[in-house]
Amino acid sequence: MATQPNHIENPFEYAAEKLAWGVRDFSRFLIPHPERHAGQAAPVVQKIGISDLRDALRKGVDDMGALRDDVLFIGLIYPIVGVVLAAVAFNANLLMMLFPLASGFAILGPVAATGLYEMSRRREQGEDVSWMDAMRVFGSSAIGSILGVGVVLMAIFGVWMAVAYQIGVATLGAETPPTLRVFLENVFRSATSPALIVGGVAVGFVFAALAFAISVVSAPLLLDRDVGLFTAIKTSLKAVQTNFGTMVVWAAIIAGALVLGSIPALVGLIVVVPILGHASWHLYRKMVA
Repeated sequence: MATQPNHIENPFEYAAEKLAWGVRDFSRFLIPHPERHAGQAAPVVQKIGISDLRDALRKGVDDMGALRDDVLFIGLIYPIVGVVLAAVAFNANLLMMLFPLASGFAILGPVAATGLYEMSRRREQGEDVSWMDAMRVFGSSAIGSILGVGVVLMAIFGVWMAVAYQIGVATLGAETPPTLRVFLENVFRSATSPALIVGGVAVGFVFAALAFAISVVSAPLLLDRDVGLFTAIKTSLKAVQTNFGTMVVWAAIIAGALVLGSIPALVGLIVVVPILGHASWHLYRKMVA
């Protein structure tokens, strides 16, 4: 009996097949599977205080000092990305999106800093660490769930950008300012400045607070223990609720440090981001038993 020749896929079929496989594999981590995490003890959230914030920051500085050039190399990525985003805003004549881009980029920080968590984790275990170890997060059994947190934060970031654009159009109008100087005058010295600044800051605060509550513990927890996406987010929300006052102070420290690190031209982020990333790992260790 003659056999049918093997079907040769065209490029479109090949790409669709690989995409389907990727979605299937990614969904294994996003969709709860009780048997996968059966028998795991639920993460226990602990109460912390201001002294724990100081200790976490001290350890973050210590990690950066020990790793030196390796950490600074990773920290260099963040200001570069910030400059690229700003350049996109200018080239696309979307000056009104410059501030939302700069502030909203911090929403993605907790997942973007996962490599720094991994470096702190390995140093905590007494290993010799290099920047290449940051890449080992992609070999984590929970990488799908970590990416899932990233997808959630990216969705929050996208909604924030859309809302910020509408606030800008409602207060400044849809017409693009001819120069940066005119744009800055419209933002700070026009009749609509109070509505733009107060409204933008208030709405941005809501998005930032939501992203912070979801990710402050979930990303490092998943790197430490594969508890699943939903358990990790639930634990993060519980940690913020249990330590609400302390977490407000921590969020203020992060916001203040990022603002200072952005002056001038985002250069300070080369140092600020690694310290905050390592400190976040040590703070997670204090909050989750």
